Amino acid sequence: MATRSSIYGLMAEFDDPAALVTAAQRARQDGYSCMDGYAPYPIEELHHALGSPTTRLPLVVLIGGLLGCGGGYAMQYWMSAVAYPLNIGGKPLHSWPAFIPVTFECTILAAALSAVLGMLALNGLPQPYHPVFNVPRFALASRNRFFLCIEAADPKFDLEQTRRFLETLNPREVSTVAD
Repeated sequence: MATRSSIYGLMAEFDDPAALVTAAQRARQDGYSCMDGYAPYPIEELHHALGSPTTRLPLVVLIGGLLGCGGGYAMQYWMSAVAYPLNIGGKPLHSWPAFIPVTFECTILAAALSAVLGMLALNGLPQPYHPVFNVPRFALASRNRFFLCIEAADPKFDLEQTRRFLETLNPREVSTVAD
């Protein structure tokens, strides 16, 4: 029998998304908090059933956009008023209306880049290996099966009790996930 330190958790396999969402809700009600659900397509109810925290990605994109806005404006100000001041036709050196298009584009560029990089960082990507890949039936997660994995890091995790709990949820199969 595997010890707690040599396993990642226990995984239950379900046939449909409703069963997975119900299982995740029951696991949360039973006190489990370190778990994850896997499905071949996004299930909005699953996010809520797992009790996942709200994402910080909008804040990352906002900060990236503000930095891009400030950086684009500062770059133009420095170029036209400090580094290369040219008086052309009496136009002021700090002509802010002319700075708006480039400032806008720098805002969009920085926000888009921060969205992509923030999404990768917050999702922990790239992650070429994960312990759930050790379960042979997990290959069906990208086709037509739904999985709930309760991790051994959960404070309530006990190998036998958690297995019995998962079996009460009527899964197709309960597998041990090796670390």
